[in-house]
Amino acid sequence: MTSATHSTLFPQVPDTADAVLDGLDPEQREVATALQGPVCVLAGAGTGKTRAITHRIAYGVRAGILQPSSVLAVTFTNRAAGEMRGRLRQLGAGGVQARTFHSAALRQLQYFWPKAVGGNLPRLLERKVQLVAEAAARCGIRLDRNELRDVTGEIEWAKVTQTVPADYPAMVAKSQRDAPRDPAEISQVYAMYEQLKRERTVIDFEDVLLLTVGILQDRHDIADHVRRQYQHFVVDEYQDVSPLQQRLLDLWLGDRDSLCVVGDAGQTIYSFTGATPDHLLGFRTRHPGATVVKLVRDYRSTPQVVHLANGLLAQATGRAAEHRLDLVSQRERGPEPAFVEYADEPAEAEGTARRIRDLIAAGVPAGEIAVLYRVNAQSEVYEQALADAGVPYQLRGAERFFERPEVREAGIALRGAARAGGNDSLLDDAEGLPAEVRAVLSTKGWRSEPPAGSGAVRDRWESLAALVRLAEDFERAKPGATLSDLVAELDERAAAQHAPTVQGVTLASLHSAKGLEWDAVFLVGLTEGMMPITYAKTAEQVEEERRLLYVGVTRARHHLALSWSLSRSPGGRPGRRPTRFLNGLRPGSAGPGGRSAAGTAAGGGGVERPVVARRKPRGPARCRVCGKTLTDAGEMKLMRCDDCPSDMDEALYERLHDWRAVRAREIGQPAYCVFTDKTLMAIAEAVPGSEGDLAGISGVGARKLGRFGAAVLDICAGGDGSEGSAEADGEM
Repeated sequence: MTSATHSTLFPQVPDTADAVLDGLDPEQREVATALQGPVCVLAGAGTGKTRAITHRIAYGVRAGILQPSSVLAVTFTNRAAGEMRGRLRQLGAGGVQARTFHSAALRQLQYFWPKAVGGNLPRLLERKVQLVAEAAARCGIRLDRNELRDVTGEIEWAKVTQTVPADYPAMVAKSQRDAPRDPAEISQVYAMYEQLKRERTVIDFEDVLLLTVGILQDRHDIADHVRRQYQHFVVDEYQDVSPLQQRLLDLWLGDRDSLCVVGDAGQTIYSFTGATPDHLLGFRTRHPGATVVKLVRDYRSTPQVVHLANGLLAQATGRAAEHRLDLVSQRERGPEPAFVEYADEPAEAEGTARRIRDLIAAGVPAGEIAVLYRVNAQSEVYEQALADAGVPYQLRGAERFFERPEVREAGIALRGAARAGGNDSLLDDAEGLPAEVRAVLSTKGWRSEPPAGSGAVRDRWESLAALVRLAEDFERAKPGATLSDLVAELDERAAAQHAPTVQGVTLASLHSAKGLEWDAVFLVGLTEGMMPITYAKTAEQVEEERRLLYVGVTRARHHLALSWSLSRSPGGRPGRRPTRFLNGLRPGSAGPGGRSAAGTAAGGGGVERPVVARRKPRGPARCRVCGKTLTDAGEMKLMRCDDCPSDMDEALYERLHDWRAVRAREIGQPAYCVFTDKTLMAIAEAVPGSEGDLAGISGVGARKLGRFGAAVLDICAGGDGSEGSAEADGEM
């Protein structure tokens, strides 16, 4: 036996059933030992729910109460199912089936299809978009690529809510759902899609559940077979179960009650896909004798983060709010959450990047930091700010801004219009750069008003709207700029953000952050209209937005910052308001009862209220050549207008550029993580002769000064940058 066997990679399997219970807190132990009858575990964020239910299964198996092959644990993602199987193996319960609803149903369908129907199971349609497109064409309905994605999503929603095509319009009206097209048209496409599937003998993923339900309902002998095989069920993330999944679970169970469900109504954020917390909230009504255990000991987050999370849900309304869990942190005290107000969006992005750079300099790994926003279109300004700050980043759940199809298409259209110049009829009535961009992008789906509802069409509009805003900002910073100038700026930004993916700060939407956690989390863009999002109209939709923010807050282990900006662009009218969800929680704001949060302490737990982190007022940055006020981040780095004369030492710039390329290869990071081009230009213009001079240049922080400063000063003095390299290498 090697020493590695005792490492965390190869944990020792518990010797006995009782040893499986070691290390569990009292509530987790109660879950693990409650093996009879229905059990409902209400588990808050960070409370160790996966630990509790895997130890429950393992304890039952090791104690001889449960047979491994008779247990079916279901969850919602392959990643979660894989994690559960891994933990069960480590606990000595490797024979237990842990699957997603779809994979469990597909396995049963493949096994029983020849007996129930005859022949081979129809081919599984991996992607339904192409068939939906054909169905729309047969109906004479034209859908662009984004509408196609949205209509496909509507068909999926209809099927998991067990809504047939004819009933779809009425169901949309009843649920107050924002349909991406006329519901009657979607109903037509839905019906034709189902017809095409029958003609071609194919099934989709929703059919896997529907057909399994149908067979179990119609063939009692097959249902009995399944029930003899699986006698004990565990369902994770039960708040996300759809009506169709609940129907399948009921058929698996039959008249038995050997069921354990785990969930948190406060984390229901996928109702647009058909998920509903009703099954979790109504569990005790359906199972009056159920054992109910609450897990509220939070092992993830500091008391300060937990206090804010509890405060968010304390103001919630509706049925889910009646079952909210008050978490109790088990960690040492940490820093107060920072509430930061910025003048505009670029300032918010740059300020966030600076704070992240400071955290990294203080020893927090970049991979343990996340920036979370409401919609993916918000990522571009943060991609740019982090690149300018020399901070590596990675996107989760979305393409980089300039890699998105609609952004690439828009870039091609703008480039074509720039080449055509005055010969493009699109630009005949457009005066000024922003008007020209709006005219060009109107051919790609941009309109002055956003489309109703969410989905791919809205995402596309948000991306195009971000380009329009960028054009407005560019024209404000460079009066008289042409379409060609803007295209060159877009190309430069795209090039800076197409660096190889490295271990870095995570940029992600709040939805895609579910199930993850980081040491430091920055929740950005928290203004009315974005949080809650404008298309959240009903009280329940607004409450789901509150829960989405709650999920964001509870991703943070130690550091948490929440920020918003008063206007979109520099110099804009400061008409924005911070999200209503922070009323009474952020300093200076009044809650529903009219009490201000500023300077007050929480009752009971004695945890102090978060302290605001305010930006220090500063004067405008002015060009050192002409004295004009600077607004562009790149110009502010150089402290001069781009079109003002440069006194840059070209030879020095080239030497710095070559040194940077070599250094980036040595440390295995993109070149901009050493210094950005603008910073190199600023150094070549200033030609610093001391550490103090170099530290005064924007883009050269304390960390980079210590790491690269000696080499840069050596190059500025005429050397080759070798001086200080050994010392810098020693810091790696």
